[in-house]
Amino acid sequence: MKPVPQATSLRRAPVQRRSAERLTRILDACADLLDEVGYDALSTRAVALRAGVPIGSVYRFFGNKRAMVDALAERNLERYTERVTRRLARTEGEGGWRAAMDAVLDEYLDMKRTAPGFSLVDFGNQIPVGARHAEPNHRVADRLTDLLSAYLDREPDEDMRRRFLIAVEAADTLVHLAFRVAPEGDEKIIEETRTLLRAYLGRVLD
Repeated sequence: MKPVPQATSLRRAPVQRRSAERLTRILDACADLLDEVGYDALSTRAVALRAGVPIGSVYRFFGNKRAMVDALAERNLERYTERVTRRLARTEGEGGWRAAMDAVLDEYLDMKRTAPGFSLVDFGNQIPVGARHAEPNHRVADRLTDLLSAYLDREPDEDMRRRFLIAVEAADTLVHLAFRVAPEGDEKIIEETRTLLRAYLGRVLD
């Protein structure tokens, strides 16, 4: 079982393996219930029951369900980063920045389709559900800038960070549109998103 990255929303970080495994079960249960009942009907008691832990264990880590969903969003970002990193390692530098951009978009789309709770929470952009916040996209853009600049052997200066932030904001808006149009993501909108990103980033990365 993978350890849970230390989330800033945790009341107390797990120290022992048993505690880390309990936290993982809590977040897994939270993700499953988000898909089943949505954010409004989510409760810490239901999460505790699904995870098979005492309610006190949930409150040991989280003060409320918002903090719990925030931690799930942070875990999503860690898992997304791991997936992109593995994908880039498999390319062995072939395809340049376009292959890297495809990895970034494809792994996000796959998590949207398969990761429990991701469609409602992703990286925290929609918490509380229905709202749209910019801060998580800044975290995503910073993470991707550092990752891709190392892959492309480029210095991650402020211009690159700003352009990746714009790319992330544009992709976030268009991918959400694609999943509003079709449950699995409208392929035509997704391809238009890919074309837009290539055209925009090509101005600075070619």
